[in-house]
Parts: sequence; C-alpha cells; structure tokens
Amino acid sequence: MEENRTDPKQGPCHPLPARAYTGGETFLHNLPYILMMVLGVAVLFRSFGTSVWADVAAVGYVLYGLIGALWIMVFVCPFCRFWGTDSCPCGYGKIAARFRNREPEDRFNEKFKRHIPAIVPLWFLPLIAAAPVLVRGFTWGLLVLVLVFAMDAFVILPRLSIQHGCRDCPQREGCPWMKGRNAAA
Repeated sequence: MEENRTDPKQGPCHPLPARAYTGGETFLHNLPYILMMVLGVAVLFRSFGTSVWADVAAVGYVLYGLIGALWIMVFVCPFCRFWGTDSCPCGYGKIAARFRNREPEDRFNEKFKRHIPAIVPLWFLPLIAAAPVLVRGFTWGLLVLVLVFAMDAFVILPRLSIQHGCRDCPQREGCPWMKGRNAAA
C-alpha cells in the first residue's frame, strides 16, 4: 500500500512506499559505513605509529566522515523523495528535514552527482596513508587491516546499499549511483 503525502510548500509529492525503517534497520544499514570509519581509523593509527600525526589523522578522518554525512544531508537529501520520512534506509531523510526545507525532487540526480564526490576521499585516505608504510616496512598487521578495510569499503558497503537501500528507492531508475546496476542482483 502506498501513502501519498503533501508538502506544505510544494503540494502533493510522489507516493512513497509504505515501508518505514525501524531504528534497528537504520543502524544495520549504516553499520558498513560505521565499520569503514572504525577500520579507516585503525589503518591510520597503524600507518602513523606513535607519532602525533596518528591522532591528528584519526580525528581528522572521523570528523571528515561525520561532516561528509552532514554534507549529504544538507545538500542532497532535501531533493530526495524520502526527505522527512522514515522511508530513508540510512535515516538521513529525517535528520535532513531539521536542517533544510524540502527542494524539488526533479533535481535529485543533479545534486547527487554534484555532492557525492565530497565524500569519496573517505574510501581512499586510509589506503593512501598505508601504501608508503607497507612499501617501506611491510607488516602483516597493517596489510590485514588494509584488506579488511578495502573489503568493507569497496565490496560490502556498496553491495548492501544496492541490495537494500537502493532496491526500495523510487528514484533508483534515474539515480547516477544505480545507472547500469541491478538492485535485485
């Protein structure tokens, strides 16, 4: 069953699936991102050793991850059909409604393409920090951390997003992230 909603500023909006995510489901959807952040911090600590740079890099990485999520909530979510609802699998839609008013949904793809690159470095910074350390003085501990980080960041996180969050998204057909991908696969 679909529920129609009305936005006071823009009138009727597209119907949304009745699917509302619970807090537990939202946490599980965010778990791979959280794990990526924890593993990224571990890689940075291991890469920088006991220097003050380890603390600076780790704190900077966590702040970047949090600011990146906020960036998406402020600059992408207001254009999403899930804005202000519990139908957003990652929970950003409800949070975004506290920061910004609803914006036209037909600009979602444009905003997504423009702002997603702001968070892409999160996937690469730990790898960039670890590469020279592994070349100069290889350690199995760092290599294992890097491999687990890469598995989460480049395999688990995108696969779960595609199979769960994207599968139920009414914007998936035109979404730049989903272009050429099958949410059912």
